[in-house]
Amino acid sequence: MRPAAATSEELTELPYRILITDDIDADGVALLAAEPELAVDEVPTLPRDELLARIGTYDALVGRSATRISPELLRAAPRLAVVGRAGVGVDNIDVELATELGIAIINAPAGNTVAVAELFFGTLIGLLRNIPRADQSMREGRWDRAALLGRELKGQTLGIVGLGRIGGEVAGRAQAFGMDVVAFDPYIADARCQALRVRRAATLDELLEVASVLTVHTPLTTETRAMIGSSALSRLPEGAVVVNLARGGIVDESALAAALESGHLAGAVLDVYTTEPLPSTHPLRTLPNVLLTPHIGASTVEAQRSVAVDVCRAVRDALLRGEMSRSINAAGVSGGGNAWYDARPAVTLAVRLAAIGRALLASDGARALDRIDVSAGAAFAGARDALLAASAQGALSAVVAGERLNLINARALAAARGIALAFTDAAAEQLDEGVNGLSHRIAIRLSAGQRAITITGSAHPAGVPRLTRIGAFHVDVHPRGTLVILANRDVPGVIGHVGTVLGAAGVNIAEYHQARLAQGGEALAAITVDGVVDGEAADTLRGTLEALPDVRSATVVCLSPE
Repeated sequence: MRPAAATSEELTELPYRILITDDIDADGVALLAAEPELAVDEVPTLPRDELLARIGTYDALVGRSATRISPELLRAAPRLAVVGRAGVGVDNIDVELATELGIAIINAPAGNTVAVAELFFGTLIGLLRNIPRADQSMREGRWDRAALLGRELKGQTLGIVGLGRIGGEVAGRAQAFGMDVVAFDPYIADARCQALRVRRAATLDELLEVASVLTVHTPLTTETRAMIGSSALSRLPEGAVVVNLARGGIVDESALAAALESGHLAGAVLDVYTTEPLPSTHPLRTLPNVLLTPHIGASTVEAQRSVAVDVCRAVRDALLRGEMSRSINAAGVSGGGNAWYDARPAVTLAVRLAAIGRALLASDGARALDRIDVSAGAAFAGARDALLAASAQGALSAVVAGERLNLINARALAAARGIALAFTDAAAEQLDEGVNGLSHRIAIRLSAGQRAITITGSAHPAGVPRLTRIGAFHVDVHPRGTLVILANRDVPGVIGHVGTVLGAAGVNIAEYHQARLAQGGEALAAITVDGVVDGEAADTLRGTLEALPDVRSATVVCLSPE
């Protein structure tokens, strides 16, 4: 039995509301409903106007393909932070606008892999052995054994376009049937072909010329739309079979129908179509050598449970823990496994370093940033995109008002403001493991016209992130809560005066690091204090500190708490 929707009284106590549309497996819904911080409303697929009327009160939406996540819907949802799609495709979601608005899009790419691979062989064997025709003839009282001569899979050459998860599963099963497998995929390494024991085709044309069975397992993109058109179909051997269980539009349906009617192709299997449902008058419906199914690739009990649990777990983690590794439109971290978890301290540190640098430039009179340069040690080689996004987020945190700002849309917002982002590998000596922990170093340089500043930190997994350098000054503090940065002269009594001012303001010092370039010269203090001092209180504190003798400037930076 599915959990009931939360009552209005419960909703006032729960911070996150989730709307579940379409038919999501009960195990996935139960995973969300088990969290006390989540309120789940489960409704059938809503009419457009009703969905628009209620979406504004939800933090997340979980659905399948029936609910269209349109621009109008996204703009009507100011609280919406996550959209979960219980399935692979996101054709029904305006991903570009969601990214611009800072809304995470999460799908379940692996949950239906086995279901689709098994359907491929079920339908292909059905076509080659005339199983639908045989069944129909028996039901009509006939015994058409002589007219149902079929073909075997063994010895056929299977051409796979797209050797990802599903393509790989198909390849392994095809070999068990004794098929020769050739694949074309320009985005995979040779090592994957070798591991799957698949012969690699250098070009699509090379694959087409040898494939007696052609199957596509790619997303629908501008590159793959109508990829298998009349020209591609003409290159297939006489009597070949075409299978499309991926996305409608990858195979040109008109060209396919023509190739089937001409006799060049022996048959085709389709589970997906350019227009769904497939129009009743579509010419493919009338061809005897075509096996059609109504988009049932993921329609198994096991697959629906798997994708529901998969996407609901990811939505839960995104809302409650800020875990965005499963978001298809968030800045990613490569490396697999626990790569995202390992990089999170560095990502958090990058946000804070950039916020500190931006605040210091603003204190120096600089207003408009024009460039952010990020460099990192070897430990974060796979996190460059995430570190760039984090740096943009931190730099914009004090200047973007009334807009959602996060790792999803930070780079786009920076680009809209004319801020260039660049990543460079740290110098060779800084990449060596064990050299003063420099493999875990992050440096962010922010430029605003003629002014620039570099802020450096370290995010070693064995300790808390540290702020290690501000411009030319070496410091060592944990940047969190409120950070006070003072520029002063290196004379006796400054630390005591600052401590007195902070104490009188009721501000408790957590860490105080005083740095200088030379005795009696310029100095800098980095002070972390307990709690968050912002707004009017921060302005008052800044003014009081700058009134002290020998304090040249005071910058108060409000960072997120731990």
